[in-house]
Amino acid sequence: MSSQQLLEDASRALLDESRDLTLDELHRLASLPEEEVPSLAALAHSVRLARRGTTVELETILSAKTGGCPEDCSFCAQSSRFNSPVRPAVLDLDQIVRAAEESAELGVSEFCIVAAVRGPDRRLMDLLVKAITLVRGATGLNVAISAGILTREQAFELADAGLHRYNHNLEAARSYFPHVATTHSWEERRDTCLLVREAGMELCCGAIIGLGENRAQRIELLGDLREVAPDEVPINFLNPRPGTPLAGRPLVGALEAIRWIALFRLALPEVILRYAGGREVTLRDLQAMGMASGINALIVGNYLTTLGRDPRQDLKMVEDLRMPIGSLSKVL
Repeated sequence: MSSQQLLEDASRALLDESRDLTLDELHRLASLPEEEVPSLAALAHSVRLARRGTTVELETILSAKTGGCPEDCSFCAQSSRFNSPVRPAVLDLDQIVRAAEESAELGVSEFCIVAAVRGPDRRLMDLLVKAITLVRGATGLNVAISAGILTREQAFELADAGLHRYNHNLEAARSYFPHVATTHSWEERRDTCLLVREAGMELCCGAIIGLGENRAQRIELLGDLREVAPDEVPINFLNPRPGTPLAGRPLVGALEAIRWIALFRLALPEVILRYAGGREVTLRDLQAMGMASGINALIVGNYLTTLGRDPRQDLKMVEDLRMPIGSLSKVL
């Protein structure tokens, strides 16, 4: 089947029939030659506009507990098992609230508090529950949290405290995950995602592209994401960190990154698809093209252990693209 026919069939399914593409259809689209990537991106942008409109959601993230993590995620500089330059640090409530107030001034609607842990202990849970109330009261922002693997009781406690969204990425396909981490399982990650949904919170669950996985495993991951049904999917591109096992991996090529942004949108037409870590070094001058390839949300400012670009650059990019800033949440 020709590239044009593949694109026309995908367009008909998604835009005319409102039918989800099968994993086989996605695999064929993933095999399109590089010169067809702009056409794939244009289709994904049309699907984004039809399903989610023009609005772009902005979020900032804050590392409230940095470093010292006992897990061995091979991409992460915060693991205590690796010889990375990251040193442990913990913020107090006043620092968290100040960071949220600074974020609100940028026009974001979501503020995510992140802790580098396997899962929260009682002390961390107390801090997070208090932070939810204080940040919402001081700024009116929706609060998200990423604090590892949850028990059922912890998921419901966070939901009862008013948590809007919980982040727990699958990171990679089930079949590839043993190459990513060995101190916890892919199933534990999936189970936390399901608990978040059971507790009534929005689920933020995404991926890292460029860990060494192959094309088939990326398609497998798209199927895995469909099964946990996230509200938001952050797309990260590996930015190799010194001292980690993946420190020597090459960056994903810019056009290849655009291909997978588009495929994530085509596979998950209703989600909030968020630019996340690694976009600056991977896409470089093609970041605006990514916004026209299916992306409809941004993390602005810095990440957890790496620097982002000046938020004013992102605000200008969105303005130039005539995409209004707002919340895309179902719950306000």
